[in-house]
Amino acid sequence: MEKTRLEFLQETLAAAPDNTFVRYGLAMELQNAGQPNEAWQNFEYLLTRHPEYSPTYFQAAMMLLKLNRREEARQVLQKGIETTAMQGNAHAQSELRAALDDLEQDV
Repeated sequence: MEKTRLEFLQETLAAAPDNTFVRYGLAMELQNAGQPNEAWQNFEYLLTRHPEYSPTYFQAAMMLLKLNRREEARQVLQKGIETTAMQGNAHAQSELRAALDDLEQDV
């Protein structure tokens, strides 16, 4: 029997728990599978232990918005803007800024 993507990611992460790419993929897969609490645990791990991993900020904030955790989403976006600015990642920074602008206009 072939493994699902979720099972594959979980097994891969068990073997390499600090792999940012796999943990991010697992968070996305859990989110898509309708498991927001489990997804958030992985996003939170990345935000806490790997704050330099910039892809996390946008997706974590979008998930927080779906959970009606607007203030936390705003904080995540702001931190992501700071992080991507330090990295010189103008593209990611502009996406995060646009999301923050949308959030602040949608009050």
